[in-house]
Amino acid sequence: MSLPAAPIDYAKLAANIKRWAREFGFADAGITDIDLGDAAEGLRAFLAAGHHGDMHWLDERAHLRTHPDELHPGTLRVISLRMDYAPPDIKNAWDVLRDDGRAYISRYSLGRDYHRMIRRRLQRFADHIQSSIGHFGYRVFCDSAPIMEKPLAQKAGLGWRGKHTLTLSRSGGSYFFLGEILTDLPLPIDAPVPNHCGSCTRCIDICPTAAIIAPYKLDARRCITYLNIEHKGSIDPELRPLMGNRIFGCDDCQLICPWNKYAKVTVEPDFASRHGLDHARLIDLFGWNEATYLDKTEGMALRRAGHESWLRNIAIALGNAAYAQAVVDALNTRLDHPSEVVREHVQWALAQQEEKRRKANGILP
Repeated sequence: MSLPAAPIDYAKLAANIKRWAREFGFADAGITDIDLGDAAEGLRAFLAAGHHGDMHWLDERAHLRTHPDELHPGTLRVISLRMDYAPPDIKNAWDVLRDDGRAYISRYSLGRDYHRMIRRRLQRFADHIQSSIGHFGYRVFCDSAPIMEKPLAQKAGLGWRGKHTLTLSRSGGSYFFLGEILTDLPLPIDAPVPNHCGSCTRCIDICPTAAIIAPYKLDARRCITYLNIEHKGSIDPELRPLMGNRIFGCDDCQLICPWNKYAKVTVEPDFASRHGLDHARLIDLFGWNEATYLDKTEGMALRRAGHESWLRNIAIALGNAAYAQAVVDALNTRLDHPSEVVREHVQWALAQQEEKRRKANGILP
């Protein structure tokens, strides 16, 4: 006759989960309930204003985002986890931004795609919990389903909502990925942490396209990250000069944030920069055909843009660069590209280069 299982000490289990999280390579962990009422109100306002642009999936699955128990039935708690990604040379990002001959790629996307890596780590972590307490209901996520990761992390005490809308941690800044384990375990929950942005507005002031329209409010339609990753097709000519040399994502609001002096450098080799993309030349990247692009970006979040948008984004950056015959020559190689979108942006870039040539030579309009 088997003995009944001992009751679970959920307070002790919660403490163990946080300790085990660090053993599995996570920087921090917190636990929260699934009440997203406040976040749901903010999401509705964001969608009603049209600030989501072409990201229609946000609207289509809005209800699911705010009800984790419908995403995974039986969910009572969310274990929110943080994994740091800041590279050792994060401060050198400014040097790349100031060099208009180089391509700026958001620091989070220079290495291996974090989605799969973190999901696998979360699965192993959940397996470990199960080996310790027996079967329990759960499901793991990492930016892979309609789930409000940032509000859940903030409720779980991993940080507060910065004025740029990213999650900020006193011990880790904002250079981190989030992952979740939705579970039916009735664990004790953690308290949110206070907001420590104070009167600082550096992230708002530095945004190249004024996409942060007010503290804690972002209009994605103006956000460079949205424009060069999520948005397909033509980019508003008025916004193109403001994009500078940023060809995939934008980190300005993070680079300027005082709290990122506390960001932890990653120890994960998967997050290390590949193919010299942390300081690559625009002309070199513009020369990649689709086969090269697919080969070089294999297993990377960078592939999300697609080759057409890749060329579109680089064409804009080349148009924003100082005049150089080498830039003009590179752009001319794509004038007959099959994509109308690519051709349009190449023609715009060539016009920008010609205007700069004329000004440099003192030729009046």
